[in-house]
Amino acid sequence: MTETSPRPLRVLAAMSGGVDSAVAAARAAEAGHDVTGVHLALSANPQSFRTGARGCCTIEDSRDARRAADVIGIPFYVWDLAERFREDVVEDFIAEYEAGRTPNPCLRCNEKIKFAALLDKALALGFDAVCTGHYATVVLKDDGSRELHRASDMAKDQSYVLGVLDERQLAHAMFPLGDTLTTKDEIRAEAERRGLAVAKKPDSHDICFIADGDTQGFLADRLGTAEGDIVDESGTKLGSHDGAFGFTIGQRKGLRIGHPAPDGKPRYVLDISPVNNTVTVGPVEALDVTALTAIKPRWCGAAPEGPGTYTAQLRAHGGETEVTAELVDGSELRVTFTEPVRGVAPGQAVVLYDGTRVVGSATIATTTRRAPAVA
Repeated sequence: MTETSPRPLRVLAAMSGGVDSAVAAARAAEAGHDVTGVHLALSANPQSFRTGARGCCTIEDSRDARRAADVIGIPFYVWDLAERFREDVVEDFIAEYEAGRTPNPCLRCNEKIKFAALLDKALALGFDAVCTGHYATVVLKDDGSRELHRASDMAKDQSYVLGVLDERQLAHAMFPLGDTLTTKDEIRAEAERRGLAVAKKPDSHDICFIADGDTQGFLADRLGTAEGDIVDESGTKLGSHDGAFGFTIGQRKGLRIGHPAPDGKPRYVLDISPVNNTVTVGPVEALDVTALTAIKPRWCGAAPEGPGTYTAQLRAHGGETEVTAELVDGSELRVTFTEPVRGVAPGQAVVLYDGTRVVGSATIATTTRRAPAVA
């Protein structure tokens, strides 16, 4: 049995101003639910966020959402969650980079804004569910529990950024796009058939609160510049930088190292130390991670007991890798990879899967690197 309800529900449809959320709201209404559209105003000054039809935080997006609601024939409101968004998403993003970690603001927004602040307010107002345009599926089991699963189309699956949802939140989540095998072109064609002007609106891929896409510049404006050293694995200085926050684990370009490595091969960011403002670089092989620990686990149902075998996803558009994982003392997730993986950074989320089912998510705290080969 899928998330489809046997009875009409009062549904609050989060409408970003994009094509996915508009089609999701239209499908929910067409299914017979009592749908109300809401656009989340996430900036006290929307024009300070990205301009143009690219995101979910501009005045233009609010107008696009309102026009879509009018075409669908549902009531529409704008809710001001700017202060909550600033505290829970933007300030968290800045603090994580300042601490040398690599956060995922979209995941945090889903956790803190769309399925905490928004859902809590919706339930208080008597709504049964929140509907979004995410590509994922909620499955209702015979015992009444719910599971989060990948979308039918893996190419569009967004379950990674929803891995922070608990069973209570899943009980009130609706994802009308998740169980349909349709390409994005077909979603746009459906929007056009429904008369939705957002049919041809481009997708958003950047961080919505960084207007020009310049993450390093955004962080420098808020954290200031602080010159530090770029060193190799032995501690030898190779160059300097204006702030360790401007780097991410696995980064290759923009290192500004004046001379090549002895073997002539590229070097990558291996570690970022905010304590002494040092960035360590080295060969790509040194990025191989064999295990990690993760904190702040959130489970899409009951927490797993004992060690288990799963697949893990480490970034929103990354692939799966086989792992064994175990929850220790109820608060620390220990994950071991069957084969080493690269580009794993503290601050990222590790999401565990059992087949297509999302088991849960946790924030990476530490990584274990493969020991270098002995010459």
